[in-house]
Amino acid sequence: MMTRREGWLIAAALGAGVTLGHVATAASGPEVLQSALLEWNTLTAGPTSVGQFRQILRAPTATLDELEVHATTLNPGQSSHPPHQHPNEELVILAAGKLEAMSNGKTMVLGPGSVIFNASNQWHSVKNVGDVPATYHVINWTSPGMKAKNAAAATAPAAAAASAAPAPKR
Repeated sequence: MMTRREGWLIAAALGAGVTLGHVATAASGPEVLQSALLEWNTLTAGPTSVGQFRQILRAPTATLDELEVHATTLNPGQSSHPPHQHPNEELVILAAGKLEAMSNGKTMVLGPGSVIFNASNQWHSVKNVGDVPATYHVINWTSPGMKAKNAAAATAPAAAAASAAPAPKR
């Protein structure tokens, strides 16, 4: 039979466990993204040196370490940045304008409705080759465990990072 003292000790231990669980959850990062409806006209467009940028979403989801969605508008003749690569995969969906896209060494001119998939660690870039601004939506996702893996890799010696972007194939 359990004594009154043992009962209080068990209750205190359970209470401490629940409290610690809540503290650990709160300290673990931002809340998991729930379903959302976002109106384009309510998203703030900030100017950049090459056009505009709208952050749409950036948060963990129930199945991803992070879902990041943004829209970029490039002025004619502008590139968002030089060819680059990153561990996360991404989709780029062209809403308006004309882009010259390079992905994994292949270059193509794309129009509205076109989709670009950039696989993990493959070189890619876009440039507005049209006469009007080009707007595209970028959907990035970070699979579970990738954020921690990428952070660890960033602190390790990066001999492989010394390689240059490949020349585009036309």
